[in-house]
Amino acid sequence: MIAYADYKPLTFHDAARRFTDGNDSPRAYLERGLETIAQREPVVKAFTAINEAGARAAADASAARWKAGKPLSPIDGMPIAIKDLLETRDMPTEMGCAAMKGNFPKRDNAAVWALRQAGAVILAKTVTAELGGAHPGPTTNPFDPRRTPGGSSSGSAAAVGANMVPAAIGTQVGGSIIRPAAYCGNFALKPTQGGINRGERLATSQSTHGPHAGCLEDMWQVAIEAAKRCGGDRGSVGLMGPDSLPAAIKPDRLIVLETEGWPDLDEATKAGFAQVLRQLEAVGITLIRRRDHPFVEALEKAIANGRAVCNGITSWENRWYQRGLLDAAPDGLSARAKATIAKAEAMTPDDYRINLLARQQAQLAHAAVAPLADAAITLSCPGPAPIWSGDVPGQPLAPRPTGDFVFNAPSSMLFAPAVTMPLMSVGGLPVGVQLVGQQHEDARVTGLARWVSEHVKRVVAEA
Repeated sequence: MIAYADYKPLTFHDAARRFTDGNDSPRAYLERGLETIAQREPVVKAFTAINEAGARAAADASAARWKAGKPLSPIDGMPIAIKDLLETRDMPTEMGCAAMKGNFPKRDNAAVWALRQAGAVILAKTVTAELGGAHPGPTTNPFDPRRTPGGSSSGSAAAVGANMVPAAIGTQVGGSIIRPAAYCGNFALKPTQGGINRGERLATSQSTHGPHAGCLEDMWQVAIEAAKRCGGDRGSVGLMGPDSLPAAIKPDRLIVLETEGWPDLDEATKAGFAQVLRQLEAVGITLIRRRDHPFVEALEKAIANGRAVCNGITSWENRWYQRGLLDAAPDGLSARAKATIAKAEAMTPDDYRINLLARQQAQLAHAAVAPLADAAITLSCPGPAPIWSGDVPGQPLAPRPTGDFVFNAPSSMLFAPAVTMPLMSVGGLPVGVQLVGQQHEDARVTGLARWVSEHVKRVVAEA
């Protein structure tokens, strides 16, 4: 375990500069990562599969390209781990689910294909909560093994936080990229809905792919190199922007969103976030809160039931394929997954339609605030990662064992891009702060995040 106060993230973009002069190489970089994996994986448990032989071969091929001065992209040779919801041709895709044990389609998800085309080294598959839902896998938080790493992109966030890989791919429907990234000290991008081609992962209308990374440079580079090759979802223009990290943009005005999570937030996290906001005000950035403008109040009200809306939409859209899994393997799903299916099967089409209407109204309210500010700022998670020691036999199932996605539901239902930054330490553990932009402003919100992360000193708050 590494104390968060002493944590220095693993990065790739700076190492890649040394590949051309022979002072480093993709193979040497990979071997250092494998050494870290050997040290930390027995406790962190981030991976479901590691393809060391394939990764070494890919790193050697990358080294030859760099030596010849012909890398395929700036991420040529970057070791990347892939959430085990996405298909990979060389490793199984078991989705954290007993019913999927042995599933090995031997084909690549669109984004995985794109990363290989860019020369990335697809090293491993990362643990996901069961079927991308709420039932946790074995992964532990890299800064405190008693605590959850978040979910459902548990392994992706923990692998980056433990410095085992510089970047990993996660997915989000409600809060599965931003929250675990915030718990594990990552930077991460949840793109505009449809920003990166999901390939076979099209079952739900809110699912997105996005990168976790140790720095903004690597985060953006992974996202844009994938999108340049595989585009966005069908019918979507996809993620667009510069070929390298967008220039820093100082925000003039930011909307401070409380969301439905504010009343239950612990005092230390509230105090830490207030310190972040004071730093922004001290350099001349205007903060607009719900009391300051009726449009902001309207947006707060529109997202005030975000968890229920996201859960209702996603449960309905997943119910048939999950029912099929359950019918085929009655013992292959957890009690938590079975309870989710039962709730979904109690819904009617009108229940689903009402949630869709609420989502649409929230998106209209979000569009209305666009002239007021450059972006919105809010927490990425409700304080430090909670301790998780398992369900108690004979007691009701814990409702959110991987943490509460209350601060992530808004960007998911708004289809909006969000970037989380590790700007806070509460009780010695990472807590993220996120910027949320308007749809298709991924590059702009990344530029804003770059400025904020460069100018806001990390806040340390005692729990």
